[in-house]
Amino acid sequence: MDTRDHDTAHAEIGADRLIGLLNLLVIDDDAVQRMLIAGAAEKAGYAVTHATSCAEGIALIQQRPFDCVTLDLMLDDGDGSDVMRAMAGAHYAGPLIVISGMNSERRRASRALARSLGMDLLQSFPKPIDLAALRISLANIRSNVAGLPIVHSWGEVCGPRFEHG
Repeated sequence: MDTRDHDTAHAEIGADRLIGLLNLLVIDDDAVQRMLIAGAAEKAGYAVTHATSCAEGIALIQQRPFDCVTLDLMLDDGDGSDVMRAMAGAHYAGPLIVISGMNSERRRASRALARSLGMDLLQSFPKPIDLAALRISLANIRSNVAGLPIVHSWGEVCGPRFEHG
């Protein structure tokens, strides 16, 4: 590694320590999907909180701030649009990523609802989720917060990482 690469790597680690991990709320009733989303998010520099229902997701949004939320549109106890309305009511101002098995028309409708509620629906992914695309979206959010560039390589995200220890 030449001096320039070493200095860049040091600057990225320093900035990463400065912003720490971002908080992501994953609202999905499918345990496998939550695990996959959480794995991608952790690789992109997020601390993940899980909600398995509309009610649990709404309660968490009302209790504490999150930097980003991923939301399934069809949950056992209700519809993702109920969660979006509650998020708007709680003045959630961060980005929202919809990850749903619903058809593209339904995902487009969720984007229109988010817009009408004044929310930023950043991305809408079909299930099964493209984990590389999700990591890239989450890394882009993180780099915007940090004000740093991010590098994407073969579905992996390179750039500032939070170091444990």
